[in-house]
Amino acid sequence: MDFIKGEIIPFYKPYKWTSFSIVNKVRWELTHQLGTKIKVGHAGTLDPLATGVMILCTGKATKQIEHFQGLTKEYEATLKLGAITASYDREHPESETFPTEHITKELVEETLKQFIGTIEQIPPEYSACKIGGEHAYKLARKGENVDLKPRTLVIEEIELLHYDMPEIQIRVVCSKGTYIRALARDIGKALQSGAYLTALKRTRVGHFRIEDCHTLEEFPQWLQNTISEN
Repeated sequence: MDFIKGEIIPFYKPYKWTSFSIVNKVRWELTHQLGTKIKVGHAGTLDPLATGVMILCTGKATKQIEHFQGLTKEYEATLKLGAITASYDREHPESETFPTEHITKELVEETLKQFIGTIEQIPPEYSACKIGGEHAYKLARKGENVDLKPRTLVIEEIELLHYDMPEIQIRVVCSKGTYIRALARDIGKALQSGAYLTALKRTRVGHFRIEDCHTLEEFPQWLQNTISEN
């Protein structure tokens, strides 16, 4: 393998790690073991509270980042129904509650069908989208008004995996630019209730799946073995 010419490394991002910290860790290992500075980038941010597949590119392969960002992604998401938070996930406390007595498994399954296909989605206020050159989440944290425009995206598949009120688990196959937190918000509204994300795992990017991924624990030894074999 030639990490300077460029390699594609699928990596598993653990809970509470940032995408940036994974890149830093891998860059440090490569630089430390190869004795030369290696360029590393990632193709698609995962929120700190999310886990799953991240695509890392090294060396000249970083030029392919845009290609990997555009690949179809698959997620497994757990939603709590009947409440919302400011960020639509567990980063903030519940800010409002809603009735859930009318929600049945059948209603959830029928409601999810509404989201299949090309849809318009407004990104979360707490996101990296930029408004006037500044990240939306920075403006939101200052208490300033955040006005984000709807984006067009595609939900290829969405299905109910588990129903255990007030929580449901869904599987989503979607295009670039999809915010699963925003999808949770919109599902809650469609159910005439509320919803926010309590867990999120990206299970696939293109053809890369979790079973293809390196982990923080085994990567240093794998890298050492790979270098010694070359």
